[in-house]
Amino acid sequence: MRKYYLDNIKWVTVVLVVIYHVLYMYNGEGILGGAGKITTLDVQYYDMFLYVVYPWFMLLLFLISGICSRYYLDHHSEREFAKSRTRKLLIPSTVGLFVFQFLQGYVSMSISDALDSMQEVPAVIKYFIMALSGTGVLWYIQLLWFFSMVLLLIRKIDKDRLWKLGGKANIIVILLMTVAVWGAAQILNTPVIVVYRFGYYGIAFLLGYFVFSHDEVIETLKKHFMLLIILAAGAGVIFCAVYFQDNYAEAPINRSVLFTGFGWFASVAILSGAAKYADKQNRFTAWMSQHNFGLYVFHYLGISTVALLLGKPGILPAAVVYVLSLVAGFVAAYALNAVISRVPFFRWAVLGIKKERKVDVS
Repeated sequence: MRKYYLDNIKWVTVVLVVIYHVLYMYNGEGILGGAGKITTLDVQYYDMFLYVVYPWFMLLLFLISGICSRYYLDHHSEREFAKSRTRKLLIPSTVGLFVFQFLQGYVSMSISDALDSMQEVPAVIKYFIMALSGTGVLWYIQLLWFFSMVLLLIRKIDKDRLWKLGGKANIIVILLMTVAVWGAAQILNTPVIVVYRFGYYGIAFLLGYFVFSHDEVIETLKKHFMLLIILAAGAGVIFCAVYFQDNYAEAPINRSVLFTGFGWFASVAILSGAAKYADKQNRFTAWMSQHNFGLYVFHYLGISTVALLLGKPGILPAAVVYVLSLVAGFVAAYALNAVISRVPFFRWAVLGIKKERKVDVS
């Protein structure tokens, strides 16, 4: 029986990612990577949204991905899992860079004026640099593919012993996992590109697989929803109060007890609440779930293009640029998804959609 609350968490979280990237693009807190501040405000208090969601929304997606991996492997072979994950995750985040995402690289490098210093660079080299720069939001599916392959190795050694043990987790154990998440956040962090956090996101994926794929554990979460939401809200308020206007995306903040504690409490609280109240589907949620991957893959191109053409030159009021960026994030993503998902080869290379087999009806 399909667990609709997992689908709902995924598409709602991706919507939050789109909103996050609009605010991130023009943030006034000095977090590098966007077009920069475009308002005359001394303090952009609405940037608080970045601090409210950043510690947990990708952690939550990896947690959900771990749960879904267990459900998939319950009904498919490991070979099918590896083949599916490679097509859906690795191909779009490698081949797709050279087929389409180099456009994202061009826009991002134009925003940062990086192309101005590459006038003498040969076109072929420049293309490769743009392609790699176009990775953007695809870091998530790159890490997810890596974790999936590591999981297959663990399964061969473990033989489900850890999974059976994970089913015994009670609320105390779940709360104590905060310590493990904090510890994992201290290791396997890449030094320059800070989103590649193999420890922090890897433990969420594995806990999703080994612990939270158990119905009994989800029932435990549902029973303690109020406790979890209070802990998450409390940690979130303290985190924002302490670190607002500091760089939340880099060390030492992104490895702090407050960051990781808030991230973990918020993730399990949302999982608890969704299982308790959002295990349902209607036409709208079904449509959002169906188009969720395309929204994630393409949304940043729309946002960054508006930033390059309208935000950076300052030819429109800041409020209008914000609105247009948000609209472009959704419209461009859904439009590109609709087109590319129908084009042979491109749908495989960019979206991981396998080739449709022709059925002989003669």
